[in-house]
Amino acid sequence: MTGTAQQTLSTARQPETEVHSLDVAHVHGDAYTVTVRGHQLLVDQPTEADGTDTAPTPTELFAASLATCVAFYAGRYLKRHGLEHPDLRVRAEFTMATDRPARVGSVRVAISLPPALSEQRRAALLAVASHCTVHNTLHQPPEVSVELEP
Repeated sequence: MTGTAQQTLSTARQPETEVHSLDVAHVHGDAYTVTVRGHQLLVDQPTEADGTDTAPTPTELFAASLATCVAFYAGRYLKRHGLEHPDLRVRAEFTMATDRPARVGSVRVAISLPPALSEQRRAALLAVASHCTVHNTLHQPPEVSVELEP
């Protein structure tokens, strides 16, 4: 088989990439509403940054995305192994970088697990939770483009 035929065959087998979308609209001041699959979130800035502090900041939601993804994977691990998880908690702390460009400099995510979990299960759960989709994305950043609508 020629190289072109192999390339065509491998391309034909690749599934189509599903595009996910969300919309952001201005509400007032520095507040915006985010609509995702019919769900709405609000983002704002704290009063010390001239916002009205009606909601988390986009940066806080960034850290929350990582923490909730870790929690989801940890919860699924516990469920898959028939383990109760009402005490599962995840805490995220982040710091901003001190140089430019403005960005998050570090994030620490701590998982609080049920006390009866064995050391073997704890290690396995940590391995699973450490490979959640958001964490993987931070390790292999996507292509990002910001553009103006025509």
